[in-house]
Formats: sequence, structure tokens, C-alpha cells
Amino acid sequence: MTLLETKNLSYYYQDGEKRRFILKDTNVTFEQGKFYTILGQSGSGKTTFLSLISALDAPKEGQVLLRGQDIAKIGYEKYRRDEISIIFQSYNLVPYLTAVENVLVAMSITDNELPSDNKEIAYNLLDYIGITKEKANRLVNQLSGGEQQRVAIARALATNVDIILADEPTGNLDEGMEQEIVDIFKSLAKEHGKCVIVVTHSNEIAKQSDEILYLQKGELKPYE
Repeated sequence: MTLLETKNLSYYYQDGEKRRFILKDTNVTFEQGKFYTILGQSGSGKTTFLSLISALDAPKEGQVLLRGQDIAKIGYEKYRRDEISIIFQSYNLVPYLTAVENVLVAMSITDNELPSDNKEIAYNLLDYIGITKEKANRLVNQLSGGEQQRVAIARALATNVDIILADEPTGNLDEGMEQEIVDIFKSLAKEHGKCVIVVTHSNEIAKQSDEILYLQKGELKPYE
């Protein structure tokens, strides 16, 4: 079932009388329970596409639809707060908070229905992605890069959304830790029905996804 889709999505910069397209008439669909990767050369527009489907930026033309409804009509802020979670390469955690507190902050913002015992749920989420209770009580800047990325994933899961977006989430990690993070993404899609969309430069990560999309010259197409 289609969860998220773009219709004639375009983004460009105006250069005098000319338009320089980063994306042009992009039509693509994403389904629940699948792990997608988006490949493309540096500067091809991968992050721009992610910004548009995450409502961090607005398209110049076209639409992003969630369950058939334009996210502009849902409201960008509400969409970001209640429908998606974003995982960044730089983690974007609050450094003066512990791991569990970072997860709790995310849970306090969403309007989605969550279990009453938020703290216990936060600890369970962290444990699920490999952060022990002892480490969960540490300040995040006392954790390794791989551990901080795991906290970022737990934070993304804490709001009970169906769509997980990630921008180069393993770019700062070594090969072994990269694979562990990819295994988590695969599990989120297959075992928990999440739609996981990852922008990456890694062919090795892409090979493990259900579908690979390639962005070139403003066109996002299935990778062949």
C-alpha cells in the first residue's frame, strides 16, 4: 500500500531568466514495510529530495502526498511532528541531556498517542537498538559515534511514526557499526512495518535495501 508519494515534484533555483533544476517532475511512491535507499553523486540533489519529503523545504512545483493527502494541507509543522522522523548524519542530539532524556524530549513533542509510562518505553527502545540502561543514563557526548546514532534512531522511533527518513546516517561510522545500523533499518521495515528511506553514497548499503532509487540530472528513477 502506498504511504508516501510525490507528484510532478520539482525544485529549482532561479538564475536570471533561467531555472536551474535540482529535481524535475519527480514521481515516485514509497510503501509501508519497505527499506528504500537513494543513491546519486555528490550534489545531485539527494538531500534536497529528502528535505522536500520531510517538509524541511517546500517544492517549487508539484506535491508530496501522505496517504493521498498533500502535506501542505496537513501542515508542514504537524507533518514533521506527527508523521515522520528524521535521522541525521551528525545525530543532532541535545549534548547536555542523557540518552534517555533525548528520547523523552521527542516523545513530549508529538501529538501521537503514546503509552503512559514514557520513561520505561524510552529505556525499552534504547535497549532494543543496543543501548543498555547504564549507557542510557549517560550524557550523549560521553557515548561513541555509533552509540549516538543508535540513540538518534531510538528517538526517531519514540514518536510512533510510520516513516523514518535518514540522511547519510552511517557516514561517520566504521564498516562494522555501519552494518549494525543497516540491520536495524531492515528490521524496522520488515518486522515493524516502517517505511524507511535512506539517502546514502554507499552501494553496499543500497544492495541490502528492498528498492534502490538513483538521482541523476534531476530525475529520480529505479536503479538499474
